Amino acid sequence: MNIPSSIRPFWARFQAAVGADLSARFCEAFHFDDNEAGATELAKLVLDGKKRGTASLEWSFAVTGRPRPEPGDLSVVTDWQGQPLCVIETRDVVVMPFDEVGEDFATIEAEGDGSLRYWREGHWEYFSGECERIGKKPDLRMPVLCERFEVIYKEG
Repeated sequence: MNIPSSIRPFWARFQAAVGADLSARFCEAFHFDDNEAGATELAKLVLDGKKRGTASLEWSFAVTGRPRPEPGDLSVVTDWQGQPLCVIETRDVVVMPFDEVGEDFATIEAEGDGSLRYWREGHWEYFSGECERIGKKPDLRMPVLCERFEVIYKEG
């Protein structure tokens, strides 16, 4: 896989810590959300062990070319500026309609108050903006990729 040069030193320390070359399992380096405040808040939830999942608009993967996560993939979570914070391992990926995402997944995402109501309101707004960017119409049945992950490496 093509590991960005900006995270190669971090990735090398991670591999040294686990004693294995895991480059073939590298999926992507990314920050959460589409704004710095959100990216910072969500990264903190991940580092604190509270946020153990994330949702993506399934339609976006084909349009943007972003790699679709699969169980066993390893990704580097960065801050807004691209500085690596931790390595997560994808544990489970399920695609379901927006209106079928349940309370259990909202709790795992751990955003806001962790409620399904908060999840639906925030993600409807976020996915609506993403739909506009990729030329789709938001819909209660739009496919959402629900990813569960675990932090397997962080420094400090």
